[in-house]
Amino acid sequence: MDTVAQVCTGITAVILIAVFPFEAFLIDRPWVQQFLGIEPHGIANVHLWSFCIGVRNALAGIGGLAGLWILHNGDESTGVTVVVVSLLYILLSSLAMGVADLLGYWRPRGGSVRGTLASSVLPAIALAVIAV
Repeated sequence: MDTVAQVCTGITAVILIAVFPFEAFLIDRPWVQQFLGIEPHGIANVHLWSFCIGVRNALAGIGGLAGLWILHNGDESTGVTVVVVSLLYILLSSLAMGVADLLGYWRPRGGSVRGTLASSVLPAIALAVIAV
């Protein structure tokens, strides 16, 4: 697997794991709400959602790191497969966030653009490099 794909996967994984505590445990903090681009109204109503999304993101990041570990310490084809599956999940779930915003489910509307771009560019680059 190309070095660029590995670096993109590693950075993406670390970002997802790093953002996990913000989504899962600190969502009620104003600075976290600003960082994530969400409105502070009704946070108690979405805390369950944010916790689950945070855990899913952390698991996707762990999957990416596990794939890289397998790539270097185990079977190369298995490692690549785990990396690709993790990247596809990360990319598709990120794009779903953008679609939810287009449908008007994100508050404030347009608030997901930064997060959608931030969480989809590196996985898209990595998948493109792997495909070539």
